[in-house]
Amino acid sequence: MLHEPDIDPSELEKFSAAARQWWNPHGAMRTLHHMNPLRLSYIDNAVQLYGKKVLDLGCGGGILAESMAGKGASVTGLDPSGELIAIARGHAHQTGARVEYVIGTAAEHTRMSPNAYDVITCMELLEHVPDVSALLAACAQLLRPGGHLVFSTLNRTWRSFAAAIIGGEYVLRLLPRGTHTYDKFIRPAELSAQLRNLGFEVRDISGVLYLPYVNRCSLTSDPGVNYLLHATLP
Repeated sequence: MLHEPDIDPSELEKFSAAARQWWNPHGAMRTLHHMNPLRLSYIDNAVQLYGKKVLDLGCGGGILAESMAGKGASVTGLDPSGELIAIARGHAHQTGARVEYVIGTAAEHTRMSPNAYDVITCMELLEHVPDVSALLAACAQLLRPGGHLVFSTLNRTWRSFAAAIIGGEYVLRLLPRGTHTYDKFIRPAELSAQLRNLGFEVRDISGVLYLPYVNRCSLTSDPGVNYLLHATLP
C-alpha cells in the first residue's frame, strides 16, 4: 500500500498520529472544525448533496463525511490510515451517522468502484500526496459521467507560506509543526490545467478567508492562500 502514488509514508504517519485529536474542536485539528461549515455549504451549493453518492477522499476522522451524510448524501469515506478510519467509524457509531468507511487509496478504490460516484470531495489532501496527477486520474476513473469534483487546497504563494506555515504552525499553533510542505502547494492554474487535460471542466475557483481569532471562514474572490475548486466531468 505504501507504494501507491497517492500515499507519502511520512504524511500518513503524521496524520495517523493525530487521530485521537480529530474530533476535539479545541485540539490539534480544530481548524478542520472551523472550516467545515463553509466547505459543506460550498459543496452542497455546487452539487446538491441530497441523494448523491459521494466519495470523501482522504476523509480523515470523518468530520466532512458525517456532515454530508447529514445532508442526505450516501457517503463513503476513504483514507489509507487505519487509525483514522477507526476513529471515524467509532464516532459514526456514537452519532448514528450513516457513512461507510474504507481503508485504502484512490488508486486501489478505482479497481473496486470504477465510475461509481456522483461527487468526489478532496479536502486538504493534494498538498500531502507525492503524485497529484495520479490522484486526479484516479478521481476521473471513480466518477460517473457528469460527476462533480470538489477540492480544497493551498495556493503556492508567499502569502500561503506566511499564513499556513509561519502563522498557522509556528505563531498561532493552529496546526502541528511540519503539517505542511510549501513545495507541495499547488497553484489554481496548475490544478486547472491538469484537470482540463483529463477532460474536466473547471466551474469555479473561490478563495477562502480564515480568521483564526474568531474561528470563522468566508468565501472570497482572492485564492491567494486557501481555495476551493469545483470541476465537472462531462
